[in-house]
Amino acid sequence: MADSIRNGHTSSSELISLHVERFREFNSKLNGIVTFAENVFEEAMRADKELNTGLIRGPLHGIPFTIKDVFDSEGIRTTRGSKLFADRIPESDSEVVKRLKNAGGILIGKTNLPEFALAAETSGAIFGKGENPWMKGYTCGGSSGGEAISISAGLSPLGVGSDLGGSNRLPSHYCGVIGFKPTQGRIPLTGHWPEMLTRYFHAGPIARSVRDIVSSYYILSGYNGLDQYALPIPAKSKSSSDFKGMKVGWIDNEPYDPVDPQIRNVVHSAVEALERNDCTVDKISIPIIDGLSPIDATYVLLAGEGVEYLNEYVRGNESDLSDPIRGLLSVDRPDLDTFLKASSVCDSYKYWFTDYFAKYDVLICPTAPNLAPKHDSQIITIDGEQMPASHAAAITCTFGITGSPAISIPFGMSDNGLPIGIQIVTNHYNESTLFDVAHYLESIYLERQICEKDTRWFMAE
Repeated sequence: MADSIRNGHTSSSELISLHVERFREFNSKLNGIVTFAENVFEEAMRADKELNTGLIRGPLHGIPFTIKDVFDSEGIRTTRGSKLFADRIPESDSEVVKRLKNAGGILIGKTNLPEFALAAETSGAIFGKGENPWMKGYTCGGSSGGEAISISAGLSPLGVGSDLGGSNRLPSHYCGVIGFKPTQGRIPLTGHWPEMLTRYFHAGPIARSVRDIVSSYYILSGYNGLDQYALPIPAKSKSSSDFKGMKVGWIDNEPYDPVDPQIRNVVHSAVEALERNDCTVDKISIPIIDGLSPIDATYVLLAGEGVEYLNEYVRGNESDLSDPIRGLLSVDRPDLDTFLKASSVCDSYKYWFTDYFAKYDVLICPTAPNLAPKHDSQIITIDGEQMPASHAAAITCTFGITGSPAISIPFGMSDNGLPIGIQIVTNHYNESTLFDVAHYLESIYLERQICEKDTRWFMAE
């Protein structure tokens, strides 16, 4: 799209018009975008006029983008998915919005999420459920579900979400798009809310191609002097298609059993492809440290720190809260020993993966153990075994804890027509290797849907 604008094959105004038309036709069925920016046509005309005078603001000149509704956007409602902030209009942009605008992008809308971005189902207190673009009645995941919907359905070409336990990667797996979280701190969280557990939160792009992820990552990443976790470490732009000698570890189930057999088969296909491309591949085993899984450790920290943080904002307004937030606030606070054990377990996982990446270049694993479930599923059935819905985040939570760069890319389709993603993980600050592997696997996956030829339910209905 950017090339077409710069080469004069299209204009920003035409591109914005196409996305507005698509929004008007399909968004009411999908509920991906919850606030549409009112000034998009003026911004597009400005971009076209600038181009006519030879001014190109950056690599995204005239390109529309969307943002999860927890990132502040100047003059555009930012609700955080809550009735408590339903009329909130920020006076300044978050860092990610500022950087995309400085690159020439045009913010066209804010996307759906659960209240406070703290649930695995995108069903906010204000806006209601987001629908999976591949199968009606099924979840798009959370908490960046609205972004995944919008990118998957062609309502937006590029979006930014946030990720604690899998909030970018799980919706991308469910919706058949690419969701990325870089090394913790690579992309500043300035202007993102809630401002808690920031040592585990990540910001990252969602897109339809690895190339778009890479280009937006270099726009979004970098030190800003305001985010304490954003370090002044330059991002490498090395790219290589020579994988000879690369050491790849992989898992398809343990310790995250049960895992859907179709997902395991897709992981096998990816590993076999890398082996054919001169990689050394080994099946590995990840321990459950001190009997506490990453997802259990994350929940303990959330109950310990999150409840205290949120009470400041919600006290006296409990009747306006969504069920997931009321449930979170009602949980018993962990005692000191339990909280310290969870913190220690998180550190132990970091140590374990530091040792792992001293031996291996890459880890290949499922994004999630399950396919997208139906809305409001409290129990998910995987290979005949019933599990709590929280099991869906068992794998993604691991790399939220460790802060490792991780990306989910589509690599298969289930028998009933739901997308299957695989997850690629590398060591801290080694995004370049992660992108190389993702590029290669994307290039051999031949079942990608093209929006113009789309016949999914929301277009055929």
